[in-house]
Amino acid sequence: MLAGLLALLGIGNDPAHASRLLMVAVCDFVLGAVALLPQWARAEPNTPAWLGLPSFLVLGLSTWSFGGSASGTGPFLVLLYAWAALHFPRWILLAYAVPATLAYLVPLILTDQPPLILGSAFILMPIAVAVALLIEAQARHLREDRERLARIEQWRGAMMSTLAHDVRTPLSTVRMVLEELRTEAPPPVVRMLDAALRQTTRITRLAEGLLDVQRIDSEGHLQLDRREHPASALVKEALSHIRASDGDVTVDVADEQTLYVDKQRFEQILVNLLTNAMRYGAPPVVVRVVRENGHDRLEVRDHGPGIPAGLRERMFGQFAAGGSEGIGLGLWIVRQLAAAHGGRAFAEEREPGVAMVVTFPSLSSKG
Repeated sequence: MLAGLLALLGIGNDPAHASRLLMVAVCDFVLGAVALLPQWARAEPNTPAWLGLPSFLVLGLSTWSFGGSASGTGPFLVLLYAWAALHFPRWILLAYAVPATLAYLVPLILTDQPPLILGSAFILMPIAVAVALLIEAQARHLREDRERLARIEQWRGAMMSTLAHDVRTPLSTVRMVLEELRTEAPPPVVRMLDAALRQTTRITRLAEGLLDVQRIDSEGHLQLDRREHPASALVKEALSHIRASDGDVTVDVADEQTLYVDKQRFEQILVNLLTNAMRYGAPPVVVRVVRENGHDRLEVRDHGPGIPAGLRERMFGQFAAGGSEGIGLGLWIVRQLAAAHGGRAFAEEREPGVAMVVTFPSLSSKG
């Protein structure tokens, strides 16, 4: 298309060859229209390479139309080679050498150009082929890397989904057995059974988190059941799933404060933040909920060593902080759940410690 427009503009500079230039422009536009046909997307990968042959022919026609001036042909020939290098294997680039050379030389011969001009083909063509081969090598490496990453991602997704589904069924049976034993067990055994039940709950949440990752990756979103809830009740219920000593966690939530959230997802957010704060930070951990500028703000602040500024954003990536005690999905899931609510998740510096903050649009802002 660009070559066609340039041919039309050339009519103004060379009216004597207007008919030839118009013919070149028409050929360029027709070739461009053919290249845009949707059938090429369904063809074999190398089939569009046939478009290169009429393209070389049009380039030769353009050189002849301009009276043997190859100043416009050379750059477009290199561009044509670059296009081919991005899409086709190297053998096609080498096969192009003969028609490309003919497209460049034949018009020059027909217009009686001197040997010096004809000799330029022995400089231009090797350069065009060399540039194309370099581009093809880089494009091939990028395609191979992308295919390898796609295979790894597919394997990871299948592994996570299988693990999550296969773990939940036996966990349900284990939990039922533990709860049944707890009803008639003496107090010392009850404490041990409670610890076992907490661990089964933790593993269940991990499996659900892996399923959330798969749902977010495959669907790009999560379905939420958002309702207005008392914030203090939500926080207290989430705290019941955390094993913490007295004084480890402090709650700063007003009695009148409400949250317009999906109850289950909010609990998942808060449990992840609390677990992260108690694992990597230091007590006391302060849970605070306030309303600011039409948004409700959940803040979980610890008094540990903090997080360097350069790492705060990376902490919310997938597998960013995996280790012996986790796989690094907690904060990433928090960010995805916050985004599903229409809010944000981020880290703020504190002295000492760090505050993990999640915002939610309030019900009043929805109205």
